[in-house]
Amino acid sequence: MTARIHRASRGPAQDDVIFHHPALFYTTEDDYAKGVGDFIRTQTADERPVLVAVPGERLTALQDLIGDAHADVTWVDMRRAGRNPGRILSMLQDFADRHADRSPAVVGEPIWVGRTAEEAREATRHEALINLAFAGRRATILCPYDTALPERVLTQAHRTHPVVGDPGGYWSSPRYADPHAVCHDCDTPLPEPADPVVSHFEERDLADVRDAARDWAEAAGLPRLRRTDWLLAVNEATGNSVRHGGGHGTLRLWRTAAAVVAEVRDRGRLTDPLVGRRRPDPHSPAGGRGVWMMHQLCDLVEIRTPPSGLVVRLHVTLE
Repeated sequence: MTARIHRASRGPAQDDVIFHHPALFYTTEDDYAKGVGDFIRTQTADERPVLVAVPGERLTALQDLIGDAHADVTWVDMRRAGRNPGRILSMLQDFADRHADRSPAVVGEPIWVGRTAEEAREATRHEALINLAFAGRRATILCPYDTALPERVLTQAHRTHPVVGDPGGYWSSPRYADPHAVCHDCDTPLPEPADPVVSHFEERDLADVRDAARDWAEAAGLPRLRRTDWLLAVNEATGNSVRHGGGHGTLRLWRTAAAVVAEVRDRGRLTDPLVGRRRPDPHSPAGGRGVWMMHQLCDLVEIRTPPSGLVVRLHVTLE
């Protein structure tokens, strides 16, 4: 039998652990208000800065609940900031870095009812990577999960959080798994598109490939501002193929009902799962700037590393 950890006044944090990453499973609005609201109040009472990044409707409810008395709370709509799950970790790390001397706290809700299966999979990857990125850091990240989410999502939440809980208390998750294993399980095969536009390129072809991608995106109906973002991401991906992927690659373009998609394949490898998840140092020779930009510019980025090399898919919605 798994022992529950009841901390009615202190919430899910455990004083003998530096980094805390609990999941809170809620069913009702009252569950949410109590579990998340009590967490915010406890952290601010301890004079810790708090980042609250949850979907907009939840954000408004929490702001009404907490009020203006707690000035050291930063409010972020996760539907906007975390539209692409691949850029959430960078946001959390930036906040933690700014308050590194004050044991910062975060409420992060990366998966909500309505997320696509692809987005939920990448958000699960994000949850696993939190445990790598924050290992040894003094911080607390509470992740609420609506029990109306698909069972596969809830199952993964038990694997990505060392501690799980509900309004009755918190306990160690017996299903917690190594973050690398969870990321490996997220690397499911990508579905094949129907009739993509295919281009093979090397360095001398990059300008022509960019022009062709621009014309294709315009014809596909991608709005001009979003087209600029998407083309910048495509430029980074194709440039990376030339620099790091064997000097050449393949670009495929297609449209779905909701988005335009660019896929770049090359012979490169990506061995660090955290590449692109942290704002890069512009003076560092370690790289990762291109992948970070892709995450910032696109609504979804899917990366796979089959035996043949590296596959990067860049999604931008048509909205």
